[in-house]
Amino acid sequence: METNRERPAIVRDGWWVVAQVPLIALACLLPVWWGDPARTDAQHLLRLAGGALLLGAVSMVVAAGIALGRHLTPFPRPRDNAPLRDRGVYGVVRHPIYCGLVLSSLGWSLWSLSWPGLLFTVFLGVFFDRKAAYEESWLVRRFPAYRDYQKRVRKLIPGIY
Repeated sequence: METNRERPAIVRDGWWVVAQVPLIALACLLPVWWGDPARTDAQHLLRLAGGALLLGAVSMVVAAGIALGRHLTPFPRPRDNAPLRDRGVYGVVRHPIYCGLVLSSLGWSLWSLSWPGLLFTVFLGVFFDRKAAYEESWLVRRFPAYRDYQKRVRKLIPGIY
């Protein structure tokens, strides 16, 4: 059997990675380009909420990356010999990195008071939902216990979806 390391990136579904790089860049830049300085107390509260959300979301991404360790990959197909992670942050949500990236975009957009950034966050959420669905088609084949994991833990939004 051919290993993931021997496959060219495009064969390993690298187009998902190619697509996500500019999307993440846009999520970072839109609020900078079309943000608004806070003028009211309500806007200051939105900025504080956005900042707290951003810090929590980045923490989730870091925790998920640490949990995956050397098995971390940007590709939808899991690495050969990678174990199923279903504890820690992976016990809260099945795709904590995608969740963290979307919540980071939301937090950054709130911090920047950027309506275009907020709207783009919805698009980013749909993109990562579709990437997660594709990834799960591989995970179900690789791990017999994945179906039970899907029943226990939400996909992208803890306790909701």
